[in-house]
Amino acid sequence: MTTALLDEAAKFAADIVSPLRRIGDTTPARCSDSAVTIRQGYAEAIQQLGAGGWVGISAPQEEGGQGLPELFGTAACEMWNSADMAFALEPFLSAGAALAISAHANGALKSTYLEKIYSGQWSGTMNLTESGAGSDLGPMKTRAERQGDHYLIYGQKIYITWGDHDATENIVHLVLARLPDAPEGSRGISLFLVPKFLVNDDGSLGERNDAYPVSVEHKLGIHGSPTCVMAYGDNGGAIGYLVGEENQGLACMFTMMNEARLKVGLQGLGASEGAYQKAVAYARERVQGGVPIIEHADVKRMLLTMRALNEDMRALAYSEAVAMDLAHAGAEATREISQRRIDLMIPVIKGWLTEIGIEVTSLGIQVHGVWAMWRRRARPSICVMSVSRRFTRGPTGFRLRISSTENWGAMAVPPWRQCMQRYVRSRRRFNLMPIRS
Repeated sequence: MTTALLDEAAKFAADIVSPLRRIGDTTPARCSDSAVTIRQGYAEAIQQLGAGGWVGISAPQEEGGQGLPELFGTAACEMWNSADMAFALEPFLSAGAALAISAHANGALKSTYLEKIYSGQWSGTMNLTESGAGSDLGPMKTRAERQGDHYLIYGQKIYITWGDHDATENIVHLVLARLPDAPEGSRGISLFLVPKFLVNDDGSLGERNDAYPVSVEHKLGIHGSPTCVMAYGDNGGAIGYLVGEENQGLACMFTMMNEARLKVGLQGLGASEGAYQKAVAYARERVQGGVPIIEHADVKRMLLTMRALNEDMRALAYSEAVAMDLAHAGAEATREISQRRIDLMIPVIKGWLTEIGIEVTSLGIQVHGVWAMWRRRARPSICVMSVSRRFTRGPTGFRLRISSTENWGAMAVPPWRQCMQRYVRSRRRFNLMPIRS
């Protein structure tokens, strides 16, 4: 089953997703009259992805998912990021939103939204950042007011990936906001589910909610993905529903954030793998000095460096996916240590994979030489995408400092040593240890 599943993911990436990159890069998404229009092909690909069950590949079957290990979803995610990162952002955000709803929302919200998101009929977003609140969310200005069985949301969010589009029937926004009587700082933030269209009791879509895109950001790279400024409540208040408890929104959102950081790391890996494959293909066809340049020693060095770093990144990311599976469904004795590993390593994976991804894609440009600068070859765009991943979900150094402060004390040395010993034994088993002179 594993081979068949990965083959199908690779086929989808190559045949459906990969052709979208140039389309999105040359004709970005547009915002007009408070609505975003994405480029031709993206909506069809997103719908095919949902129909194939890929959005909920690792989600529980009772919620509409496939119930497969996180490891399978991680491998598929890498392929889609290699094919077109702008496209891959949509399903990973949808799955992350569903994960937060599953972990923290009440039964009514779960039954209304989860199956629709996992089926790909609806999509999801995360709304954290404001102009004055980024890595530090304490100064957040977006507010929520109680209104009977729901809340009214007022405020503006920026950098909202896939914040509005016409690819799915509905969009489920998870929005951080502050209640009037909330404590100051990040301790007073709550999480709300704000749908683009309200949902009737029978599950059909109702009237348009007061949540609209203001504009689409003009970015360096990933132009096919609409990154929006979103306005909530400009026309009387956007209806939202509390997810989790009041003033516990940041803790609830971190369920989605941890998943997102792994996926951002996979974006760095995906861009690197795409750069490596293109560099190898070019080095085989480009002849200089009477031989393909892949025969030149320095080109070999660059290609082997790219491959080695990609394999190291892949091993780290996939082992974290295994830890997620063990933390959720492993034996009781392994769950705690697996969760400790996740808490410690998720920021490391996000940071290291995106930083090394810049180095790998830069080497890919070096292999192409001056030909990399021709826009029609789309090599610079891969490097730009890698650079952009460095800052997503927080600058690397800032996030690692917070992680070390919060998690190192919780990560006892003996379990960490055991993890490293297992890693070394596995490399020896497959003859992957460095050759000693």
